[in-house]
Amino acid sequence: MSAESTPDPGIPGDSGTSAARTRAAGRRRAPRKRHKGLVITAWTAAGIVVLGGTGLGYVYFKLNGNLKSVDIDQALGTDRPEKADNGSENILVLGSDTRAGSNRKLGGGTDDGSARSDTAMIVHVYEGHKKASVVSIPRDTLIDRPTCTDTQGDEHPAARNVMFNSAYSTGGAACAVKTVESITDLRMDHYLEVDFAGFQQLVDDLGGVEVTTTKSIDDPDSHLKLKAGTHRLDGEQALGLVRTRHGVGDGSDLGRIQLQQAFIKALVAQIKDVGVFSNPKKLLDLAQTATKTVTTDSDLGSVDKLASFAGGLKGISPSGMQMVTMPVVYDPADPNRVLLQKKKADRIWKALQDDKPIPAAATRGTAAGEAKGVVSAP
Repeated sequence: MSAESTPDPGIPGDSGTSAARTRAAGRRRAPRKRHKGLVITAWTAAGIVVLGGTGLGYVYFKLNGNLKSVDIDQALGTDRPEKADNGSENILVLGSDTRAGSNRKLGGGTDDGSARSDTAMIVHVYEGHKKASVVSIPRDTLIDRPTCTDTQGDEHPAARNVMFNSAYSTGGAACAVKTVESITDLRMDHYLEVDFAGFQQLVDDLGGVEVTTTKSIDDPDSHLKLKAGTHRLDGEQALGLVRTRHGVGDGSDLGRIQLQQAFIKALVAQIKDVGVFSNPKKLLDLAQTATKTVTTDSDLGSVDKLASFAGGLKGISPSGMQMVTMPVVYDPADPNRVLLQKKKADRIWKALQDDKPIPAAATRGTAAGEAKGVVSAP
């Protein structure tokens, strides 16, 4: 039985289990061959400010025309959590797996016009923009999805006990934002999305990302084969790393999240060594790819606004990033799904609401993917 048709138990309690779930736990099925994008590239647009001031008006307006944005605020209306008044910001960052265009070549499968948010992160930027907490939301989490109105004005009914990533495939960005706000009671100030074709190109434009692996990784599904040691990953290899599930760890989405978080830190660690601002061609290539790749909320939907926003994040270093996964446990009725540990999660949302660090106890004793420490910056 799919998550979409599972009987209605509602949101699980703090123990991570819900009432009357009877199917016996079995072995986790082999991961599906699906591919992930990783939206951790907003900082690249900061270089566009330089282009805007060099007299390259044509280039500037071309980049502006590349950007895609969605009006989240209009779709969601006023029934939302209050904006924080402590100088902090929350950004919902999604990686989508659409099969359209160049993504079909990378991802395989049928171009059916659909897409899923297979990577989802809440990025909380603290007052002063020197530190950030990143909370990954497992796509396989069973949640109650609220009634959503998409950016076309179409209403989608609420659904109970469905996978988290169904929000995006049902009602797009607006529904994904509303679902996250309903889970967290946190206002999402901004929205960023990138697909995996753009992620691959961005890594190539950067000249690759250097990582160290403590174990060999061999995953035919993601076409990644790495021996233990230090590697400079090109775009294809980086994409393979952030989408692999059974190349390392327990084959779960949680293990893949651990690899993604480690890769993000390796990427951020190298940003200042890339030489973007001293290399006009690299800057232009990066700006072209970033503006074609990123979809934003309408408040960030111009080159000036996106560049200003991204420039404000440049002071965040890997040591200033706290990365956790939303507290979950495996569903005893279906080991391919996870259940929210609500009381633990609420401690995270309260900390972010108060602009405080996430307490260690909020993630202690939760399900993990057994891939921690496998990947790190060299």
